[in-house]
Amino acid sequence: MRPDIHPAYGPVVYQDQSTGDRFLTRSTATSRETVVWTDGRTYPLVTIDVTAYSHPFWTGGARVLDAAGQVEKFNRRYGKRR
Repeated sequence: MRPDIHPAYGPVVYQDQSTGDRFLTRSTATSRETVVWTDGRTYPLVTIDVTAYSHPFWTGGARVLDAAGQVEKFNRRYGKRR
């Protein structure tokens, strides 16, 4: 690899904006905000909108779409045209 062209890769804390849950991982993301983690070290804090803590698919709030019902609705509205 060529030197000095890749961003720094290090530990970062991500925080879910809606739930407030945080997790520590490694990333190239940077932030001016910092947070003291449970190990006593200070890490950059990146706030994001959706994580597995708040996403409907992972929390069980996902809607189930009725594909068959949509086809019937279409056929009622537009009929079977040939």
